[in-house]
Amino acid sequence: MELRPPDPPLSDRIVSLRPWTLDDVPAIAAACDDVEIARWIHALPSPYRVSDAREYVVSTESAWKDGLGVFFAVVDCASGDVAGSIALQVLDRELANVEVGYWTAAPARGRGLTTRALRLLSDWALREAGAQRVQLRADVLNTASLRVAEKAGYTREGTLRASGFNARQGRRVDYAVFSLVAGDAT
Repeated sequence: MELRPPDPPLSDRIVSLRPWTLDDVPAIAAACDDVEIARWIHALPSPYRVSDAREYVVSTESAWKDGLGVFFAVVDCASGDVAGSIALQVLDRELANVEVGYWTAAPARGRGLTTRALRLLSDWALREAGAQRVQLRADVLNTASLRVAEKAGYTREGTLRASGFNARQGRRVDYAVFSLVAGDAT
């Protein structure tokens, strides 16, 4: 399984998903320097700098070329602003399993935009990109992310107990595991 850009681009007229560009670096840097994003995505540098955002965009471009992942800006169609990020990465090419991850910029929170983006990307992955399973992991304490998964129609499968470590919070992390599989209604 290889992931290639969707054609036409994904949109429901409320949100659009498009590849990141270097023009997005300031928006990425501003969003990812938010303490709430840093709290849950512990792999992000904190403070998050413009140089970190630039490196991120370049890395997403190579993942696209390799077919190992697709990384999108979530754009609010009404304003044209970057509302967040969503990505799929291949976990197992042979089994066509992918994992989705996302973050939401502070001004876009609580508006349902990330849920819409997750539905769009999941539908595309399962119906057009050849994925058989889309997996999502979220810290069990991240109630906003758990709600996004549930509202997008994902099935909660269980908990990966003490499967990560969040150095910022000084604790082991339990991850809730959700999935959509080919044949699930979304």
